[in-house]
Amino acid sequence: MIRLRPRIPLRLRFFFRAAFALLALAVLGLALTLLAEEKERAWRSRREGVDQTLAQIGGRLRHPTGQLALMNPEARPGPPLRPLVLPFGAIDFDDRAKAQQAVEMAGCALQYADAVQLCAAVGANPAAGGFLYLVGQLPLGPLAARAPGDTDFRHAHRAQVRVLMRGREWHWLAPYELPADAGASAGRGKLTGFAVDGASVAERPQRDFRGWLWQDARCLDGGEADDCLRRSYYSLRLPVELFREDLQAARGRPVWPPADLDRIEVHLRLMGPGDDTAAPLFDSDQPGATPPFTLAELARLLQPGESLRVRRLGPQRATEVALLSGPEDTAQPLSPLLERLIRALPVQDNPAPLQASDTVTTPTGRYELRLEGDSRGVDRALGRVATRMAWFVGALLLAIGLTWAAIELRVIRRITLLTRRAAAVRRDVKEGGEIRLEVSELRGSDELGLLAGTLAELMQRVNDDVRREHIRARQEKDQWHAVGHEILSPLQSLMALHGDPADPSHRYIQRMQQAVRVLYGQASPTEAFESTALGLAPLDLDQFLRHVAENAPHAGISAVTYDGPGGPLAVQGDEYALEDVVTHVLRNAARCRHPDTPITLTLRRVGERAELGIRNQGRTIAEERLERIFEYGVSDAPAESGSRGQGLFVARTWMAKMGGTIVARNETDGVSLVLTLPLA
Repeated sequence: MIRLRPRIPLRLRFFFRAAFALLALAVLGLALTLLAEEKERAWRSRREGVDQTLAQIGGRLRHPTGQLALMNPEARPGPPLRPLVLPFGAIDFDDRAKAQQAVEMAGCALQYADAVQLCAAVGANPAAGGFLYLVGQLPLGPLAARAPGDTDFRHAHRAQVRVLMRGREWHWLAPYELPADAGASAGRGKLTGFAVDGASVAERPQRDFRGWLWQDARCLDGGEADDCLRRSYYSLRLPVELFREDLQAARGRPVWPPADLDRIEVHLRLMGPGDDTAAPLFDSDQPGATPPFTLAELARLLQPGESLRVRRLGPQRATEVALLSGPEDTAQPLSPLLERLIRALPVQDNPAPLQASDTVTTPTGRYELRLEGDSRGVDRALGRVATRMAWFVGALLLAIGLTWAAIELRVIRRITLLTRRAAAVRRDVKEGGEIRLEVSELRGSDELGLLAGTLAELMQRVNDDVRREHIRARQEKDQWHAVGHEILSPLQSLMALHGDPADPSHRYIQRMQQAVRVLYGQASPTEAFESTALGLAPLDLDQFLRHVAENAPHAGISAVTYDGPGGPLAVQGDEYALEDVVTHVLRNAARCRHPDTPITLTLRRVGERAELGIRNQGRTIAEERLERIFEYGVSDAPAESGSRGQGLFVARTWMAKMGGTIVARNETDGVSLVLTLPLA
């Protein structure tokens, strides 16, 4: 018998779910592989970027401008003006071209408005004498020089210089003078320095104070007027006594530059002819000056998250000069889950810290550059890529999930419902109830919907047939009622005619009444026999069988002999039902025996049961039919005889209700049916 499963087979469900799970894992694996490759490229690009940035910074710092920034890390923009250490040993202040070239290469000049420049610096070599240099340029009109021997400097262009260092102050006044060969050296003159002490000016110029003032022959506006503005250059060398004292005290091991160089204040004013209270042509303390290049400007070369550490290498330890950081990363922070995922992605080359180092040598020492990159910047950049990729991966996973859900809900679920309801139909059929298959929600235009609709229509037809069968059964029951009523009436009349119990016809009339009562009110013979309750009582089986053998000729069965124990043998049974059983067996034996051969009844006691044997001589029964002959409707009699295959079925039914059994056995020359009943 085929057993319907209430669900889709586990193997099929596992196949579908495993297929979609593998597809989702493949999408995730592809996304993770792409992210791992992107991380590999990002790390490689960032390492190359760190190396390139450091190379660019190193090249910048090896230039005199960068060396100036390295050697003056604490330089502060004025005012007041503060001197710087030049990457050169000294400045050739007597040569305008060399002086200007040194200032431009070092980039130490402060840039004022109207192309005015000024550089205040000291040389990197202490052996040069420890002088303070002031080199600059500005536009000036025709220069007025001091006449030789003139003590009134107000008639000439002049420079006023003030230096403040360690609580001491020096003042100089340097008027413009033409040299003796002025005709051959037009546009070039000296700035002779006179020390100033309070309100008095020294009578003689200071020997170590040297200065020059040059003026181009061309006008700035391209004209040829005598009173036009011309580019003018000046170069001053100031003697600083404290520098000399420190060098002499060091005894060959000078410390240069001075540690307090960034605290020295220098003030320069260039005055034209006129009183000192007039406005100067140039004042170094005027605001708006653009300072020279500093280390802080290197921060613009750094990427977000990068940091540059500059240290000066010493014999014992390194001194940190500057620590620069790149701009802040303004990107949105990553979610903790995405950040952990990116960090867990493998990289082919074990990513060492993003850092690079270099060394720059200057006249005052060696400097170490260490550039460090931020690995979190790589993760954040990769996180932005992962965020964009997550939309596509999410869309693919959503499509996979929707497809799986559609198959689960539209196919597997409907198949499961149909299977469960088919199993319920099987139970209904087995229990004999009405067949119900509710598939209204499964109907549709697809194959499953058509199948469900077809099954529903089929079940409807089956239910219609069942209802018609029930109607027919009720009609048969009514028919049995009518037949039983019509039969009982004449039997009552016969019973009145044969009322004497000694009359053999009286007994057969009683059997007929008993049979009609059994069938009366039932829908079918099978239901009648199975639902009848027998009245069991002690019965002398020996006497009963003698009586049956004697009355057998009256029932049309001849040559019936009985071989009993010769004494009473009481059993538990119903007399009418047992007589009906024996009569049915005798009729089958009479029909199947050879002509004129006897039918033998034997009775013996076997333990606590009585065994009745009915044997005839005739054809045997096929072995496979020994059990089937007791089923309802099974008969080997010709169709015209009117046999319905009911006798042996009734015999087994009555025997079972009396607690007995009946079996058929093939003998050598015939068949015997053995009936057993419990003793009373």
